[in-house]
Amino acid sequence: MEYVTIFLSALTELFAEMAPFLLLGFLLAGILHVWVPRSLYVPKISKPNFKSVLLSALFGIPLPICSCGVIPTAVALRKEGASKGASVSFLISTPATGVDSILATYSLLGLPFAILRPVAAFVSSMFGGLLTNLVTRGEAEDDLSKIAVPKSECGCGSCGHDHKEHDEHENHECCCCHDHDHDEHEERKCCCGHEEVHGCSCCLDEHSSEKANGFVGKLKETFKYGFGDLLPEITRWLLVGLVLGALIAAFVPNELFMSIREYPILCMFAMLLISMPMYTCSTGSIPLALALMAKGLPPGAALVLLMAGPATSIASMVVVGKTFGKRTLIAYLISIAAGAFFFGWLVDTFMMDTFLSTITANGHYGDGDGLGWFDYSCAAVLALLILVGFIPKKGHHH
Repeated sequence: MEYVTIFLSALTELFAEMAPFLLLGFLLAGILHVWVPRSLYVPKISKPNFKSVLLSALFGIPLPICSCGVIPTAVALRKEGASKGASVSFLISTPATGVDSILATYSLLGLPFAILRPVAAFVSSMFGGLLTNLVTRGEAEDDLSKIAVPKSECGCGSCGHDHKEHDEHENHECCCCHDHDHDEHEERKCCCGHEEVHGCSCCLDEHSSEKANGFVGKLKETFKYGFGDLLPEITRWLLVGLVLGALIAAFVPNELFMSIREYPILCMFAMLLISMPMYTCSTGSIPLALALMAKGLPPGAALVLLMAGPATSIASMVVVGKTFGKRTLIAYLISIAAGAFFFGWLVDTFMMDTFLSTITANGHYGDGDGLGWFDYSCAAVLALLILVGFIPKKGHHH
């Protein structure tokens, strides 16, 4: 019974700590999606040079695209003319960060992690993009018209409908990306294989913002995207991360990692092997990292988890290798691993005490210190929005 109490207490407090920042993050995500048009930057990332890689990294960092959605989005950018280096830069920087995950990182892990995480993603994406341009120099130009935008097996809430029933309901919204055809009369498909009618919520498309005419319309679309589209997309993995974090807090011995803490390189290597193949949401990985650090995992190894987990998965490796080629895949994996190791080493070697002190101040299992009515009110609002997201939309039957 004691373990159950610890688990429920940790779960409640983790959720309450993240709630205010998640709500703000989803709002900012809606603003970015609706008010920043895609045409602003796509033409600027077509050449295989430093500028295109830099712009892709900068554009990708704040964008709230889920880890599953970034794969078809990056391929769609490539199909529209983005260079391989720019596409890889976008692939690395986008899933590792986002306004929602940066704020959530601050809420649980403190300011140093919240600052270093996007910085590390930016540097890694720059390195990956430039390395890709270098190793692919001299390759024959791809026929961009033959590149297929892949399906995304993300399993997020918005794609959880029965595909067989889609034929009866054309207004199916999918969290995954789709191919953007400029021919208005050509049938468009989303990455889940369905006809695309509404705008794809985790892509950088402009269809939804184009339909939102006027200030009031755009304001409605901002809230619809942030809380109606994006929130359901990450709900499953956010809840998985919270539950795993609470389970670790309740059942894993407090000194589990203390015995190997003096071998930070070994810890980072272990985290890299675990996190790179599996799908990890950038927001859902935060409570998991906090729980592991509470059991003695060095902060540098936790940073490796936060960087490599969201940036890669078996699915992304397969798609990158098939769509961009083996050279690009190798550059993609090397840059993520090297960036995660470098910044993890930097933290454990020079800043471990600073990071641990902020984590102790921000993440408090089992005592509830620092949480007030505002935090719990935001948690109640977020919980209500999550529950609403599970309600089938009109015209859908599960």
